[in-house]
Amino acid sequence: MTIHITPAEAALPSLDLSRFYASAEERQAFVAELRKVLHDHGFFYLTGHGVDPKLISDVVATAKRFFSLPLEKKLEIEMVKSPHFRGYNRAGQERTRGEQDWREQLDINTEEEPAKIDPDSPAWRRLQGPNQWPEALPELKPLLLAYQAEVTRIGIDVLKAIAAALGQPENVFADIYQPQPSQLLKIIRYPGRDVAETDQGVGAHKDGGFVTVLLQDTTPGLRVRTEEGVWIDAPPVPGTFVINTGELLELATNGFVRADVHDVVAPPAGVERFSVAFFLGSRPDATIPVIDLPEDLKRAERGISVDPLNPIFREVGQNQLKSRLRSHPDVARVHYAELLVSE
Repeated sequence: MTIHITPAEAALPSLDLSRFYASAEERQAFVAELRKVLHDHGFFYLTGHGVDPKLISDVVATAKRFFSLPLEKKLEIEMVKSPHFRGYNRAGQERTRGEQDWREQLDINTEEEPAKIDPDSPAWRRLQGPNQWPEALPELKPLLLAYQAEVTRIGIDVLKAIAAALGQPENVFADIYQPQPSQLLKIIRYPGRDVAETDQGVGAHKDGGFVTVLLQDTTPGLRVRTEEGVWIDAPPVPGTFVINTGELLELATNGFVRADVHDVVAPPAGVERFSVAFFLGSRPDATIPVIDLPEDLKRAERGISVDPLNPIFREVGQNQLKSRLRSHPDVARVHYAELLVSE
């Protein structure tokens, strides 16, 4: 039986990142609180992050201007044109567990040159490359790249705090994200249910990276499912980000940290929902090790969750490519047809 809990009955905890850089006593208390959250469900509101509120408001306002562009202008940078899975998707084009997600979005990642490919290159190397940017809104590129840099900083700070909470040196994960982590950023618009064909804004899923840094505008819709099957609403809280842990941390801690399932419910008729999601991941050529946790934490390890429809690989590039092929079958058919299994 699935149980649903309203925000009044249970809410995600809130953690102030500035405490991690405060006095030794404050840091110790913060780390202890974070450790409990990591084991419970890995979702929390983050305050004390130091991001300029003007940058946040500018990103949201400019994202709304992008989605207000005529469809033909957005389709000039449609994702199906990019072998790197960058660009614009109409609502219904991305899928979760085979079902359509009713949101339109623009995906960018690290701005870089295409990888040099030879016959022995793994397929995931083709994910590396430039982003697509709308000519009709030139201010979007510098703004999103500035925001991407800021949330990358936050993600790495949170990752250092997570390392401390696990009884490890702060830089324990550095070897698998330096010199360049994956920096997937999405600006997202969810149309109301009078437009959406289902109430699935995004289907139930786990995130594949280290941590997700989510900016919500003003309309609720995000839900988190605990191990007991309880759904917890995570409505927008001004001035905060929602942080959640991903599959890489579940792999690295043998399940002490769990990448929990979450979804987004489409907003009511006549209402739009906007969000900006950032997914901090490892560099693609890394392999995720198992960290030797302290004995008291090791006793609480739960092992890796098993989902036949979504296997988790320790080879990061293989995980990243698997995720993109499954989520964007139209792009996969055009650029990766040789990898697709015939039915």
